[in-house]
Amino acid sequence: MVKERFLKYIRFNTQSDEDSNTTPSTEGQTVLLKELAAELKEIGMSNISLKPENGYVMATLPANSDEELPTIGFIAHIDTSPDASGENIKAKSVIYDGTDILLNKEQNIFLSEKDFPEMAKYIGQELLITDGTTLLGADDKAGVAEIVTAMEHFIQHPEEKHGTIRIAFTTDEEIGRGTDKFDVEEFNADWAYTMDGGEIGELEYENFNAAAATIIFHGRNIHPGYAKGKMINSMTVAREFAALLPSKEVPEKTEGQEGFYHLIKMEGTIEESKLNYIIRDHDRIKFERRKLNMREICAHLQKKYGEENIQLDIKDQYYNMLEKIEPEMHIIDLAKQAMLDCGVKPKVQPIRGGTDGAMLSFKGLPCPNLFAGGLNFHGRFEFIPVSSMEAAVNVIIRICTLVKNGTEKEN
Repeated sequence: MVKERFLKYIRFNTQSDEDSNTTPSTEGQTVLLKELAAELKEIGMSNISLKPENGYVMATLPANSDEELPTIGFIAHIDTSPDASGENIKAKSVIYDGTDILLNKEQNIFLSEKDFPEMAKYIGQELLITDGTTLLGADDKAGVAEIVTAMEHFIQHPEEKHGTIRIAFTTDEEIGRGTDKFDVEEFNADWAYTMDGGEIGELEYENFNAAAATIIFHGRNIHPGYAKGKMINSMTVAREFAALLPSKEVPEKTEGQEGFYHLIKMEGTIEESKLNYIIRDHDRIKFERRKLNMREICAHLQKKYGEENIQLDIKDQYYNMLEKIEPEMHIIDLAKQAMLDCGVKPKVQPIRGGTDGAMLSFKGLPCPNLFAGGLNFHGRFEFIPVSSMEAAVNVIIRICTLVKNGTEKEN
């Protein structure tokens, strides 16, 4: 059932738009929120709260245990990345035999183990793939499908006892707005898990500290034949700024807990140019140093070209959830045990990114991240093994029943 749900959800174009000022940022997300609210009512969920103007839908599965148990939550986001088209997704199912997978014959696009060695783990398994022209949407509609399927399981199996379970689906996570209007008090859970990780087994409770930087350069345009000593080419100054950043501290040259500066957009003319960066580091001290480094480079160039000609704006986006999770490690132990009970080996690692869970943790809702099962997110080579989605459903169910069986906060 989880496969069918996932294939249904990806038919909705819910690509978020960072240039939009609305909530949600795109109309397609509102359409899917309403669809999900109707489906949750149909399967028997309670207290369904649909608030598209705030970017979420919430629902409750009431406790059926006589014990007083913690209320736990599960959260996933419905938007897909702006990095690749999410319109008219044509998913296909294949049993992977270890050879290159032809995604698109007309465009000669292949999904190859040579390019993605992790595919070797999934020989003999059913994979859902794209047609090579869009992303798939496993980030994070797989998480949505897994949560709904797990809730339906409990509704159909009342003999399996559990405490109160809260679920929520958010919008605009991919553009960093997923929890802007999320009401933690309304959600009313002791802790929660985002089902927004990658391949099977991932369990994440460390993420980047994150900031966005915009640098605007003003120049002076003079006829190039008479420009000596007069022209200030803003694009040249912007290039100089970029060259003063550490050349090896970029995404393509870092891994693990190494931080980076990432130029995500550049535009310019002689008179005005703009660079957009994201700054990332797991270590808070190093994160602050990175921001200071940018400010010092800016000050250096202001002395050279004039203070009025360079403006730097840095805004923090989110912080490492580790400091909020460490006092609540029982929720990590619970997830690890649930995975082991389901035959899944926990793969604990820091996230080289962020999730709604990071921001929710700082809002007072401890919220680590669990695997949803997909790989190669945000692009046309995205795929997901069906068995990984099924395993995620089982892990959700086991977490809820483990709480009943004594793996509670005081343990």
